[in-house]
Amino acid sequence: MKKTTVSEPSSSRKRPRDEESESESQPEPLNSLSLEENFSFSDTMVALQIMHAQFPHIEKVSIQPFVLQSQLYSSIKDRTQVDRELESLRRDRVLRIFKLNTGQDDHAVMFMDDYLNQIEHVVKRMEVKTQDDRMVFEWFKTHVIHSKLDTSIGHQELCSLLSMGGKVKEEHISLLINAGIIIRQLIDQNMYWFAIPNIGSVLKGLSQGRKEVLSFLNRRKYKEMMLTPLEKKRLRFSPLDMRFHLRDLIGSGHLKTVQTPSGLIVRVAKD
Repeated sequence: MKKTTVSEPSSSRKRPRDEESESESQPEPLNSLSLEENFSFSDTMVALQIMHAQFPHIEKVSIQPFVLQSQLYSSIKDRTQVDRELESLRRDRVLRIFKLNTGQDDHAVMFMDDYLNQIEHVVKRMEVKTQDDRMVFEWFKTHVIHSKLDTSIGHQELCSLLSMGGKVKEEHISLLINAGIIIRQLIDQNMYWFAIPNIGSVLKGLSQGRKEVLSFLNRRKYKEMMLTPLEKKRLRFSPLDMRFHLRDLIGSGHLKTVQTPSGLIVRVAKD
């Protein structure tokens, strides 16, 4: 059967017909688009989906994609809109928001399905001795996650919600802590942060990568660089890619972008 071609207007760069006529009909994968090609969005959900698709593959660490709130701020000009739309998605249980220990205002956003898969993966790898102990993770998923949407929870409330599944013991709370599902707060030992299991080494890389990117730009003559070549640079101290870090640093105000005739320039923001 002969293939008919529908001609469409295209804003992308033209490729030679004889070389890539077939691939022209295929949409470009989201993770191959450059940062400059998909820098701004008008909708938080669209931004989340694009950044989710572009989450870097991290070797030796099994972690579901997450997005930093600062990254959303880099791509959507109205921060109030981001906060409002995130809150709506959180209440609809489409996603969860987590407080991170990498900075005062660092928050990660993870789609609910990915979060549940992350818990499932970590629990499978844990050596839980008895079926009774393993049940606490089911109680957590069934009675806690969907009832408590905040970033933290008190000890009494946690035990109360878990008890809807069965008799709660202190060992159960220890299992949740050991799995990295909850983290005890330093200032109040009776409060816990909800956490993304297995994220520890990635957060270390996040902090180191931030310093590496800023250090690199600070050493340049004008503390700036064109976005396109900068995005291609490889980082030595972070498993996350340059695109991930640039979105974060721009959204948190450490870097800023300047539009020029030859493209976007990334510059260290002056204090």
